[in-house]
Amino acid sequence: MDNATPQGEVQMASVVATGPMGRNTKIFLIRIIIALILICAWQYSSGRLLDDFWLSRPSTVAARLYQWSVDGTLPYHTWITLQEMGWGFLIGASTGIVAGVGLGLSRSLGDVINPFIVALYALPKVAMGPLFILWFGIGISMKIALAAITVFFLVFWNAYAGIRQNDEELTGIVRLMGASRSQLICKIIVPGAMAWIYTGLKLSVPYALIGAIVGEIIASNRGLGYLISYSAGAFDTTGVIAALFVLMAISMVLNELISFSERRSFRWHRVSQ
Repeated sequence: MDNATPQGEVQMASVVATGPMGRNTKIFLIRIIIALILICAWQYSSGRLLDDFWLSRPSTVAARLYQWSVDGTLPYHTWITLQEMGWGFLIGASTGIVAGVGLGLSRSLGDVINPFIVALYALPKVAMGPLFILWFGIGISMKIALAAITVFFLVFWNAYAGIRQNDEELTGIVRLMGASRSQLICKIIVPGAMAWIYTGLKLSVPYALIGAIVGEIIASNRGLGYLISYSAGAFDTTGVIAALFVLMAISMVLNELISFSERRSFRWHRVSQ
């Protein structure tokens, strides 16, 4: 009995250390270490191995971000970009899910419309910027439209493919059990496509940001895209890199939020495993 107790404690400690929380903590610490190594290498090489005009320095970028935060530049322009990206993401994602699910459920209609959607998808979204300026002007509506059209196709194709890849055997069994079409759609087909839909949502987050930024670079006097364009025009490498860091931070936070929502939605899947 005396020997069994320490052994049990060791096994319990091993389970805790290798559990989900322990693994997540380990991954987080490794990421922090890698980031610190890269920042230190950047700080050391700038001005020694490379001219800091081209690369700036982490300390200088941090000082610029602090300056922008204090004088209100960063909150103002970030809020503008977040509005454009947020509305573009919501509009593009919602319409993409509805269109993807609708066409996926109607195979004949989907087969007819599919070539036209492929043709539209092949158009470079950046090339549509001047057309959107003619339609919506140079205000926030143009950036929202550019972000929405970029997000739409990514979410649409994933939703469409997810619906088309539903389990035919399971659907047939449930139909034989007397399920109606609406029950099949709500209980089997759409839940089975959720993994595809979430993949499309996660992929579209950076593209929504790209759409908003490209719109701001094309025609705007506010937003993070404007900060990048203005800083580049002034040969201000520090300003460009500082704005890019803000964009990366926004993309990472939003991607984590969608991943959290996905984990919450698929708790039943983990429990069943």
